[in-house]
Amino acid sequence: MSVVKWEKKDRTAVVWMDNGANTQNLVFAQELNRCLDEAIADEEVTAIILTSTDPKSFSQGVDVQWMGGAFADGKLDDIKGFMYGMNDVFTKLLTLPVPTIAAINGHAFGNGAILSCACDFRFMRADRGYFCFPEVDLGIPFLPGMLAFVKKAFAFDHFNDLYLTGRRAGAPELAERKMLVKASENPETLMEDALAFAATFAKKRGIFKIHKARNHKQILDIMEAEDKEVIESLALFVTD
Repeated sequence: MSVVKWEKKDRTAVVWMDNGANTQNLVFAQELNRCLDEAIADEEVTAIILTSTDPKSFSQGVDVQWMGGAFADGKLDDIKGFMYGMNDVFTKLLTLPVPTIAAINGHAFGNGAILSCACDFRFMRADRGYFCFPEVDLGIPFLPGMLAFVKKAFAFDHFNDLYLTGRRAGAPELAERKMLVKASENPETLMEDALAFAATFAKKRGIFKIHKARNHKQILDIMEAEDKEVIESLALFVTD
């Protein structure tokens, strides 16, 4: 079974997370990076959609079982590799010279919700699925870079609410608060809407690259300057 795969529909690359709940571990980070690299290497591609093959989940965040096992077995380099690998994914989504669009087709929890926020635009199905930052209840602080780029997807008061309460939000609420381009009726219309939106982009890569790099410079600077210290220390949990 694949973990991540991609296909081209006209001039849009659709990257499919393809592992059930799409919990994130080292292999997931490696495969998502590979697919993004392959998709953007196709010079005909003018947009990238990130979505899931699972009917219930976009991504339910970090693979806690894998991470717990890696800690127990002393495989700390694997954990660091995963963290750096996901930061590579986030950086790609923030800087790729084409629009990146999350088509959230089900639950987006934790690192799954964060992943969608690294994209330039978001659509979400309205009939099923929740968006949630449960880290406040799990004792897992956002990396500084995560905090910086997630904020770009929200009005501050709405982000502050979800970030500090850990409550679940559905697509209608997220659309009303302008976090989504659209709350689509169901999974079929979700992909139709995302593909139709992607097709409106035929921008030259050069200008898109400059626009995104300059727009996200402060975020990228924070990721470069502050995330490494946290990852190297593996200070990933707060217990008190």
